Amino acid sequence: MRKSLITTAVTAALLLSGCSKEPTDSTSATASALSSTTQSSQANMSDNILLQPSTLQFQAPQFDKIKASDFIPAFTQGMAEQQAEISLITQNSAPATFENTIVALEKSGELLDRVRRAFNNLSGLISDDNFIKIEEEIVPKLTAHSDNMFLDAALFARIETVYKNKAALSGEALRLTEVYFSQFERAGATLSEADKAKMRTLNGELAKLESSFSQNILKSFKEDVIVVQDKAQLAGLSDDDIASLAAAAQGAGKEGYMITLVNTTTQPLLASLENRELRQKIWQASAYRAVDTNGPLNLQIAKLRAQKAQLLGYPNWAAYTLTDQMAKTPEAVYGILDDLAPKALAKAKIEAQAIQAEIIKDGKDFTLEAWDWAFYAEKVRQARFDLDPSLVKPYFEYNTVLNDGLFFAMNKLYGISFKRRDDLPVWHKDVSAFEIFNQDGSPVGLFYLDPYAREGKQGGAWMDELVSQSELKGTKPVVYNALNIPKPSEGQPTLMTFDEVSTLFHEFGHAIHGLFSNVTYPSLAGTATARDFVEFPSQANEDWSIDPHIIANYAKHYQTGEAIPAELLAKVLKSQAFNQGFGTTEYLAAALLDMEWHSISADTEITDGAAFEKQALAKHGLDYAPIAARYKSTYFSHSFGGGYSAGYYAYLWTEVFAADSFSFMATQGGLNRENGDKYREAILSKGNSQDLMQNYIKFTGKQPSTDALLKRRGLL
Repeated sequence: MRKSLITTAVTAALLLSGCSKEPTDSTSATASALSSTTQSSQANMSDNILLQPSTLQFQAPQFDKIKASDFIPAFTQGMAEQQAEISLITQNSAPATFENTIVALEKSGELLDRVRRAFNNLSGLISDDNFIKIEEEIVPKLTAHSDNMFLDAALFARIETVYKNKAALSGEALRLTEVYFSQFERAGATLSEADKAKMRTLNGELAKLESSFSQNILKSFKEDVIVVQDKAQLAGLSDDDIASLAAAAQGAGKEGYMITLVNTTTQPLLASLENRELRQKIWQASAYRAVDTNGPLNLQIAKLRAQKAQLLGYPNWAAYTLTDQMAKTPEAVYGILDDLAPKALAKAKIEAQAIQAEIIKDGKDFTLEAWDWAFYAEKVRQARFDLDPSLVKPYFEYNTVLNDGLFFAMNKLYGISFKRRDDLPVWHKDVSAFEIFNQDGSPVGLFYLDPYAREGKQGGAWMDELVSQSELKGTKPVVYNALNIPKPSEGQPTLMTFDEVSTLFHEFGHAIHGLFSNVTYPSLAGTATARDFVEFPSQANEDWSIDPHIIANYAKHYQTGEAIPAELLAKVLKSQAFNQGFGTTEYLAAALLDMEWHSISADTEITDGAAFEKQALAKHGLDYAPIAARYKSTYFSHSFGGGYSAGYYAYLWTEVFAADSFSFMATQGGLNRENGDKYREAILSKGNSQDLMQNYIKFTGKQPSTDALLKRRGLL
């Protein structure tokens, strides 16, 4: 997942933040104001590390010197500086041009961008009460700052002038102008003053509610834990798993064994736990978490978004958000989701029959429930493929997978190499930093990897940028990946599941999208693309984890170094198509929930969120008790706390691109530099500087087909 953790409204506003603040023609009064602001900043530089550019390589953040108390003063200073820079643009007496308006806007907000990136990322990586308090205080101010820019009539008038004369522009200049014009128009720049006032109110309320939603989920990870006192109840888990749960309990000051939830409805331990009562307890704790805190917020957020869409002239939030995505319309999204739903559910029901038969074979007489699926599906998998997970994990040791798998694959495809940088400060002792080089020795950028789950860290896995690439600013990319692999007990190796291996490759697909960016303007750089394109490079990168040449290099026993036996590997790879009915159905259920919440009109009254969920799934034929949505509404961060509202469908949409492109590369020799270099040039280097579909067609020679996806998921 490409993730931004601060509220959606604030993140959108701060897309304006660039770097250098060189003013063009301006009045002396406004220049004086900017000078005063800058002098104030300089006077405080020695007290607040955020107020000055980092002295580290590529301006990597100085994590060892950042204090929580730095953020509010730095945010305040950053907003003041950018507002002064905006004034320089609007009060410029010269006619509006691309340089003195669009580029000047792109250069504004150096300090605010630096502070926002530091806070945005650390608040999801090492959050505590300090970060929660800071977010509560700063979100309303940042939202107001956003509105002051997007609803500034004088600023939009200059942007509109450049836009109307765009025939004189080409390339990135044209693209950037179109992006800015669209952003301002969609933010309400053309509204009447009365409606702008309404927009400010809506944005303020939404920013507060979305922030609260995200913070409630963080609190849930800490509070909604399951503590087991009797070790016998953990039958089915490995000794290492049990030791890890004991260490987690001890670290939290609890006695016994502590099970912490991951962010999806189905929990990994359910596949191994023999105790059905404990499985049910874990599943229900997961499925009904944050109901009291986030249940009311689901209703409020959905309603306010619908009102905002109506104010902007759209029938609903989905219609509004999709206009600047590749899908364009809700109808297109519903079309692909509803086309797959019956096929996926039919496959899932066949899987359920096999699972029910396994339950009976096990001597039990109960009917399959959601908390039974993973456990008995694993038994079916083992019987069907003669595959014991405990025999597989020793071949997927974290450091070997990373160095001899992921890094090896990236070298084969792109010629890049990785140098560990232990001299760079990190935000947690488990984080590793790497400098990446091209084959000719030239630097690409910096990459940080944060692999383990811990208290205060957002759930799931994601990528984000600490510094984005830009020729305008002269910056190279600094990016990171965050995973949530359970940390083993002290001294034990990190043995990964194959799903965790896939996630590692997936997130690095986002990372190279940011690292290989080669554009002029930061607003068009790296992963700053449509949501229903940004997951394409990440999903495409997953496929290299199962390339025979790659997997042979990293799937080695952590104790003996012996390569995974060919027969066992064949079983692992063959079993990846297993349970795809379940996986596709739970994903589609979540994607359709997201769309239904955001397809309501402003006058729709919803009083019961759980009832709305049930009705929405029934409408699309997915109200099937043994399979719940991958995310229920109260912990659906993508939809209600992050930037994927009416956009969760993007994972399936982009998987079409990923499967199709991988199939194409297979016809061109698969894993080789020619494929890698062509893909890097056509897709990964372009960011949002060109038409995304045309970039894809340039790479493969045609638009993507769904055939490869259907085959991959076993639905064809």
